[in-house]
Amino acid sequence: LALSSLSNTLAVNNSGRWWGIINVASSTNLLTDSKNVQLVLDPSLQLLSRKQRKLIRQNPGILHSVSSGLQTAIKECKWQFRNRRWNCPTSQGPNIFGKIVNRGCRETAFIFAITSAGVTHSVARSCSEGSIESCTCDYRRRGPGGPDWHWGGCSDNIDFGRLFGREFVDSSEKGRDLRFLMNLHNNEAGRMTVFSEMRQECKCHGMSGSCTVRTCWMRLPTFRAVGDVLKDRFDGASRVIYGNKGSNRASRVELHHLEPENPAHKPPSPHDLVYFEKSPNFCTYSGKMGTAGTAGRFCNSSSPGLDGCELLCCGRGYRTRTQRITERCNCTFHWCCHVSCLNCTNTQVLHECL
Repeated sequence: LALSSLSNTLAVNNSGRWWGIINVASSTNLLTDSKNVQLVLDPSLQLLSRKQRKLIRQNPGILHSVSSGLQTAIKECKWQFRNRRWNCPTSQGPNIFGKIVNRGCRETAFIFAITSAGVTHSVARSCSEGSIESCTCDYRRRGPGGPDWHWGGCSDNIDFGRLFGREFVDSSEKGRDLRFLMNLHNNEAGRMTVFSEMRQECKCHGMSGSCTVRTCWMRLPTFRAVGDVLKDRFDGASRVIYGNKGSNRASRVELHHLEPENPAHKPPSPHDLVYFEKSPNFCTYSGKMGTAGTAGRFCNSSSPGLDGCELLCCGRGYRTRTQRITERCNCTFHWCCHVSCLNCTNTQVLHECL
């Protein structure tokens, strides 16, 4: 993704809210769309490329969708890696993901894929919801479908989402080096995952719900399903090198490509995540590498997995403490109309990495 610019534009403030759109206009943050409707944007939107700003003007309503997609992607990244040494940390600084985006490791690959998928997913859904003026539901699937069903309804517009994502997200990637090829590949892998996980959804028609005929349409997957697939591909990511066919007659795209580092391995498919360097040591803090370390992280003392204290704490050990938590419990609804609850206090044992 345009993580050097777009992430800055859509950074998170101290309250945890996104401020890609603000409500105070000035001469430096005013953007006018094709209908001369003023869109009030954060001044850091100037960090976006000319092409990205043009795409926003041409598609009124789409900036909110992009922001929402990125927010969803970040939440999913944090959930998928919540039990790992690298737990998708974010900051409120100039680059929301930190220095990891400037590397070429597995974690970088996942960030680019999940954020690209987030934009595609959100834009495709917004089209079918009518939130973007320049797109609608995908109505191309119409008419006959099967013996007891037909195409109809409002399909999510995945094609518009993929096209916009490719134009908007990929546009700030410059150069022809290995990092450029890796970022573009992982961006596309994220979009492909959203597309490949689309599912048919149907509604029954008939007397008393007999379902004698059904109307069906294509629906986006939940973003959790997208995150699960990309997490599996993170675990099986391919290490690649810069390939050059060495033919002047080949097109620029064909001339420069990714090859597996191990010649015995098959080339990465469009769905695979790719990386070219080993991940840093996430055990300890390093300002140079941009790693926070695992000190202070909570671990599971009884788990042999990655969330276990032995692995998560990197062999440094852990401290144990207890805390008392009071929660509402045994709630009862009374007609009409209020709910009464008791307060229950439990003791929780926590293990914290040294």
